[in-house]
Amino acid sequence: MNHFLLAKEPESGAANHRYGSHAMELLINDLLKTGALRSRLKAKLFGGAMMQNSFGKIGRANSEFALQFLTDEDIPIVSQSLLGTQARRIRFSPVDGQAQQRLVAETDIPPIHLPKPPATDDITFF
Repeated sequence: MNHFLLAKEPESGAANHRYGSHAMELLINDLLKTGALRSRLKAKLFGGAMMQNSFGKIGRANSEFALQFLTDEDIPIVSQSLLGTQARRIRFSPVDGQAQQRLVAETDIPPIHLPKPPATDDITFF
């Protein structure tokens, strides 16, 4: 199971598990190392909601990335629940592959408050 924040790392960035491109490679490679057969891999996709306009189209980009990655890797997608505006809670059982989804009401999601930089009239040159 992966939960990534952004589809691809920036050109100058190092590989990091928070990026889908790296997280997916790690997941597949680790499954194969533990004895999984590539021909038996299947995927279920959840997420990509646009819960706040300030996040832009990150959810859509992540969804498109995951769909394309799995297509390119020839891993069948057996179910999906993508996009929309509601957060999801996922319960996954790796033993039997069962997944349950619950859409989270907006009232259950705490608002995100980003700190504002202190106001200043000074100009700093560096």
